[in-house]
Amino acid sequence: MARENLNDLRTFVLVAREGSFTRAAAKLGVSPSAVSHTMRALEESMGMRLVTRTTRSVALTTAGEQVLAIFAPRLDEIEAELSVLREQRDKPAGSIRITATDFAAEHYLLPKLAQLLPDYPDVQVELSIDYGLTDIVAQRFDAGIRFGDQVARDMIAVRISPDIQTTVVATPAYFARHGVPAHPRELTEHNCISMRLPTYGGLYAWEFEQGAHKFSIRVGGQLIINTLPQMLNAALAGMGIAYTARDYVQPYLADGRLQEVLQPWCAVFPGFHLYYPSRRQSSRALMLLVDALRYHASQA
Repeated sequence: MARENLNDLRTFVLVAREGSFTRAAAKLGVSPSAVSHTMRALEESMGMRLVTRTTRSVALTTAGEQVLAIFAPRLDEIEAELSVLREQRDKPAGSIRITATDFAAEHYLLPKLAQLLPDYPDVQVELSIDYGLTDIVAQRFDAGIRFGDQVARDMIAVRISPDIQTTVVATPAYFARHGVPAHPRELTEHNCISMRLPTYGGLYAWEFEQGAHKFSIRVGGQLIINTLPQMLNAALAGMGIAYTARDYVQPYLADGRLQEVLQPWCAVFPGFHLYYPSRRQSSRALMLLVDALRYHASQA
């Protein structure tokens, strides 16, 4: 039998099951005359009559019943196998390497991954915590997560969070002993927990704003750290004043373990963005993650 007759056999099986050229044609998306032509060609190729057509119905001949019994199960198996292959082809798979800060990873990336990854077992995510402005192309990352104003213009950037409100915090006991600063300039008189960030090449100057006026204060203290969790733990231990994202310390503000000050001056940073080099080079797995992380104003 000619190889191209596989589709003809599929048409025959559908005609037999539907008992109608018209209904079979509708399912195949072709005209009834096209189905009739296919059936005639198949019967000529096989050298036997497969159906008897009346004005009201289509009946199988004895030969047609035999052909149906032989080929219908096999065609069903082929369709099932092809369906599995199509699903595997269309299902995202592969590894995604992402660089992010711990705050962005903890608050925005990992919660989404916890929802997403169980449904896509063939997707693997490698997360690298880094405070520097990593060159994701040179370092072979698929994507990075940074504040919107830190993303290079040649990158495709997708917002994944609202704007980030900063805050200045310490324990109530610290403020009871050392007083509450009334202005950011007074922080220079306090024991502040400084951060050394590779992005800034030294100790991070705390950023404030008053209306359109933006300014920075270089603080000092007994402790210098390089990650937010260390800063948080030090602040909770009463070791000094910390400057961080308000969302990061919200649970400790709510339960009273930390107290915030200088709110009228605390700066707001553009929200976190996931960025990557080019849509043309992006895997389906990465695009799946992009869609899952994409921030919508209605989420605020």
